Amino acid sequence: MPSESFLQLLARTADLCGVEPGFWDIWGRYHATTPEAQQVILEAMGIAAENAESLERSSAALTRREWARLLPPAIVARESREVDLLLSMPAELLGESARISVRREDGHTVECELGLGDLPLAGSIEMDGCSWVRKRARIPIDLPLGYHDISVQLGPVRGATRYIVTPDRAWTDPDPGRGGRAAGIAVSLYGVRSERNWGCGDFGDLLEIVDWVSEQLKAGFVALNPLHAIHNRRPFNSSPYLPNSIFYQNFLYLDVEGMEDFANCRRARQLRQSPAVAAGIDELRRSPFVEYEGVAALKLRFLKLLFVRFLREWRTGSARAREFEAFLAREADLLESFATYCALDEHLHQGNPDLWTWKDWPAPYQDPSSAETRAFRQKHWRRVMFYQFLQWQIDIQLRRAQQRARDRHLPIGLYHDLALATDQSGSDLWAHRRFFVAGCRVGSPPDDFAPKGQDWGFPPPHAERHREDGYRLFAESIRKNCRHGGALRIDHVMRLFRLYWIPDGCDAAEGAYVRERSDDFVRILALESVRNRVVVVGEDLGTVEPAVRETLAGFGILSYRLFYFEKNGRGEFRRDDEYPQQALVSSTTHDLPTLAGFWVAADVEARHNAGVLDDEGFRSQVAGRRVEKQKMLDVLFHVGLMPAHLPRSAEAYPELTGELHNAIIGFLARTPSQLLAINQEDLTKERFQQNLPGTTWQYPNWGRKMRFTVEQLKSDPEARGYTRMLRNWIVDSGRGNHAR
Repeated sequence: MPSESFLQLLARTADLCGVEPGFWDIWGRYHATTPEAQQVILEAMGIAAENAESLERSSAALTRREWARLLPPAIVARESREVDLLLSMPAELLGESARISVRREDGHTVECELGLGDLPLAGSIEMDGCSWVRKRARIPIDLPLGYHDISVQLGPVRGATRYIVTPDRAWTDPDPGRGGRAAGIAVSLYGVRSERNWGCGDFGDLLEIVDWVSEQLKAGFVALNPLHAIHNRRPFNSSPYLPNSIFYQNFLYLDVEGMEDFANCRRARQLRQSPAVAAGIDELRRSPFVEYEGVAALKLRFLKLLFVRFLREWRTGSARAREFEAFLAREADLLESFATYCALDEHLHQGNPDLWTWKDWPAPYQDPSSAETRAFRQKHWRRVMFYQFLQWQIDIQLRRAQQRARDRHLPIGLYHDLALATDQSGSDLWAHRRFFVAGCRVGSPPDDFAPKGQDWGFPPPHAERHREDGYRLFAESIRKNCRHGGALRIDHVMRLFRLYWIPDGCDAAEGAYVRERSDDFVRILALESVRNRVVVVGEDLGTVEPAVRETLAGFGILSYRLFYFEKNGRGEFRRDDEYPQQALVSSTTHDLPTLAGFWVAADVEARHNAGVLDDEGFRSQVAGRRVEKQKMLDVLFHVGLMPAHLPRSAEAYPELTGELHNAIIGFLARTPSQLLAINQEDLTKERFQQNLPGTTWQYPNWGRKMRFTVEQLKSDPEARGYTRMLRNWIVDSGRGNHAR
């Protein structure tokens, strides 16, 4: 039995490292963090916690780390006409002068010298038998928004920091013509069907969707699933929310026939016309689910032909070659690491089909900086360049889609999505391992839709390592997913404040929340939002502290409000006029039932069939759904969206009728919320959701194709009826685009 003094010391150290003592769940119950969880989490952070002596040493080391460096590794500041620094030093250096060099992001450098004796004292401590002091230095330099570097020389001691100047608010579209309100359609791009794609929705389809949204819906944006690179293997490696890399995109979305090199490559055009290839494409196109492996193999076959053709042009130093070289220079080491991983993965798997993840590779290749990995990159430079070429082509086609949206007067255009997770067997973990914590996984505590909690199976980020690196990777993750869009959804935005850590060996109900450096992360998010002129939506569903939403609102980040979850203190659905203005409102998400599925409890039945819900839970959730449907119907009648002559009992509506469908869409459109997003499945009354949390092979996650083809959306009478209904609500609610 641990002593009381040990438990107190453990609790203090855990709190110092951001481990929260407990949390309140959605049912109002408090869960205290166990000492066992505190120990495992601290050990995962690299902090010895097996006994009181090790905890004392760890606590002293943490204090020493903060005081023994002249400057913190990064400072995230608000806009000001002065630079504000805290200098930490041994007291015997107080007689020295500090030589300070400020190098702006544009390369301009300013230098000055300050006497420490004149600076105000900001703190002191006795450490290692010496006195340490902190002095505050305010330098009258007006730095613009951005990333700057500051170095300080103090006698024999030198320190440096990345000084990040940030705005107080994220980007807000200033266009007064719309009154700040817009609507859009949310599309799972992989599931888009058309008469021209190769079995998976692509950027060519996206151009057609943009046209449809502009001309027929009169809407302002197309919301997309995360386009991140994935391994394209079912059932375990197809989730866009568990990507191979969050920095780069999936080549499956490339419109091969829309590439410039396809038009100039006779071999590729001839191959496309061959009966075998045409039949294979037709089979992939007709499949009810995306056949990731088949589409990937087919596209890679063509893309390699196109790359060989481009390689000949590249050697000539053409204008396109120079454009490619500029792209490589801009992406630098981040893309080279990703492309090296892709090339190694392909090469090693071809040599040994049992090598599925980098953790199974020969040991030298598990290290991205090893001599063997460098030698591979040099020897197989064409293979590495091929994967860089794919990202260049993705960049071109994605830019073209956003430009089409702007040309069609969509005020936002493309609305992108940044996943929280990253595949533990993916390139981000391979290349940037030190920025993740081993020994824990990220998840969420139990709630209504996941009674046992959720274990997402990927390691938490190492916040201190990100800070030591000047938050470069975090900024890149925002910047690369902002590119070629007008809005960005941050999946599980609570990540910026705290994450739910599950110690290895424990289930999801035994985790604890760990605090993040929220002010730094939110400010950098606001900076990238302003620089890229992108509206930010924070997905703030689940267990959310009020302070989180207050902070996000203060920074102008939109909340994410779903019809299913918006209830008052009595458990009743809120009226449409009670929704917040600074928010995006929607019907559902990929992880929740569609409207039609909600009404017939298709999600409950799917969980039961998949074995993640037992018989008792099934009966309980079906009964609860009947209550929820009645509450939903009550509010629709209360606000006058259901015709008064229709029955008021939910039992009278065994399915989602046309009247109910119209009423729910109208309810959401009438809210004062800035943005409205209707899922494509909810527009066309489809029953089945894209993802069933807690399942892999038991449910066709991330592969279900949309009901109508792109061509049918524009011409089929039933599809046009759904389009007309939504367009009427968009226009009547004042959310229509400028093209109306």
